[in-house]
Amino acid sequence: MMTFQKKKLFLSYITAAFLSVSVLMQASFPVLAAPEDKAQNSFQQAADERLLLPVQTNDLPSWPKGPAVTAQSAILMEAETGTILYAKNIHEELYPASTTKMLTCLIAAEQCALNETVHFSYEAVSAVPTDGSNMGMDAGEYLTLEECLYGIMVASANEVANAVAEHVAGSLEDFAEMMNDRAAELGCRNTHFTNANGLFDEDHYTSAYDLALIANAYFQNDVLRRIGNTATYHFVPSEGQPDDFYKTNKHDLINGTYSYEGIIGGKTGYTDDARQTLITGCEQAGMRLICVVMKEESPAQFTDTRILFDYGYQNFTKANIADHDKRHIISNSSFFYTGSDIFGDSSPILSIAPDGYVVLPNMSDFAGLTSKIDYEAGELKENEIAEITYYYYGTPVGSGRIVFSSRNILAYSFDSDEEPVSGRPDNVIFINIKMLVLIISGLTVVTVSFLILHSVFSGRPDYKHERQRKKQLRRDKRIRKKERRFAKRRWRR
Repeated sequence: MMTFQKKKLFLSYITAAFLSVSVLMQASFPVLAAPEDKAQNSFQQAADERLLLPVQTNDLPSWPKGPAVTAQSAILMEAETGTILYAKNIHEELYPASTTKMLTCLIAAEQCALNETVHFSYEAVSAVPTDGSNMGMDAGEYLTLEECLYGIMVASANEVANAVAEHVAGSLEDFAEMMNDRAAELGCRNTHFTNANGLFDEDHYTSAYDLALIANAYFQNDVLRRIGNTATYHFVPSEGQPDDFYKTNKHDLINGTYSYEGIIGGKTGYTDDARQTLITGCEQAGMRLICVVMKEESPAQFTDTRILFDYGYQNFTKANIADHDKRHIISNSSFFYTGSDIFGDSSPILSIAPDGYVVLPNMSDFAGLTSKIDYEAGELKENEIAEITYYYYGTPVGSGRIVFSSRNILAYSFDSDEEPVSGRPDNVIFINIKMLVLIISGLTVVTVSFLILHSVFSGRPDYKHERQRKKQLRRDKRIRKKERRFAKRRWRR
């Protein structure tokens, strides 16, 4: 019989032989990668290629150089002026995924009250895939519109977006038309929506620039801004739905996964075709920036957004136009001055509206800007006479309005019977200069014509003879009149 030591030695030989054969087999045959690893490698390779795509704003003269990001398209926009601080393929048509829902919520808030009841139809619930984002609403249940907005923005619930669309427009198709109309009103140029939730459709696309415009309108609504910046929302049981549950926002700059000062809200989006998309708003030192990144791989959509916000706040400053531009201010004393203002007031007749701003690169100053005045701007208000746009080496950086002084004045027109226009200083009378010039020109033509005719006729011989004859007749008439008076006096005597 084999002793214990021999058995142990024999097993060691067998184990060593087995390991040697395994090593040889691994060396002889390649190891096949899992499908998930292949896909991940493919996505990473695509991201590396996108990192090399050009950034258009880096080609602007004297503009701060922006960072490279792995997004296919990215934009950083200053909200109040619309100045584009960073641009990478911002007009390329891409799939927005659930960032679509910001426009859905904007339209709903504009069209409906928060306490309206939204019912969930079978179509609204069944029209979305079960593996997509949802919060488990069933046909026949109902919520308030405010709860629905939280469901859309926090839970990114597709069935809730559908229910809201039906509530607002009557059908999903009609709501898609409303979305396209509203997007066009906001200035979107490369957008076409087919649904309210952003589920993939080849005809459902937009651009980073257009999403920034939509987000800008969204963030101007205080209620929507609060809802869109909610990290977690508690849905309590009600007559409309029986469940008690919480939903956490997937936006990592909102839910605290990544910290950044001044975040005011945003929306995530993902489909296999769209990849990761993200909209984020941030406000620091009175400057609100909107960042949109499209077609990225997680978690780069969050890290790149922080990088772009850093770029914006570290390289640009917002400046009030009225505090810096004195070239377009005209005061009373500029026209009438006798040692003291004869109107008793030296306030400006023309000035820059106080709500105009520009965004300047930190290395520049206001004096280096050029400007262009447009007297035909389509949205001028009653007391505004022109729009003035400012440029930094040819790049638009903001605009303002040239206005009449805010005090009441009387405005008169020679060709109008309307009442004086209020809202301008009461110490100034504005006249329709065009009509005044026409009247003066007409009087001048009449006067000159009279003088020419008089000169022509006064030089003719028969004209002189006629004048002498008329003078003689008037003289004879006066003599006869005197003789009759003299004869009457003698007769009375």
